Amino acid sequence: MESKARLFGHPIHQMLVVFPLGLLGASVAFDLLAIIALDYSLMAVVAYYLILAGLVAGLVAAPFGTIDWLAIPANTRAKSVGALHAMGNVVVLALFAASAWLRSVADPAAPPTLALVLSFGGAGLSLVTAWLGGELVDRLGVGVSDGAHLDAPSSLSHRDARPLASGGSRSIR
Repeated sequence: MESKARLFGHPIHQMLVVFPLGLLGASVAFDLLAIIALDYSLMAVVAYYLILAGLVAGLVAAPFGTIDWLAIPANTRAKSVGALHAMGNVVVLALFAASAWLRSVADPAAPPTLALVLSFGGAGLSLVTAWLGGELVDRLGVGVSDGAHLDAPSSLSHRDARPLASGGSRSIR
């Protein structure tokens, strides 16, 4: 199924998701640099502002993903994978938002350990939700093609995603 929210022929959600993923991922990289760097405060402040920007970017990308998800036919694998993707991303944003709040209450230059744990947990979960998004686009064809196979097996199954006319299954190598 083609995306319902498109710009110049391309799905808007797929264009926008790179920003929250990149910004929030970069915040974790700067947190790690802060932990090992001599100038802890500068890196920690950069991480804080990257989180804020990533949260805004995530809130901008989310409505376009919701528009596409609402257009997926019910009772398909794509609908359930999309729901997991969305719910996981809500948790990712909540973890990073809690981390940002803890940093702002304390001192962005010296974040409490819990703020770091929340960010690292959010980054780890974002890897899972990004994989689910890839499954939606690359395997199930959501947002890409009206000829999408919305019930294709998981890419982890090693079965062919193309539907068979006879209803059987193929093995891919």
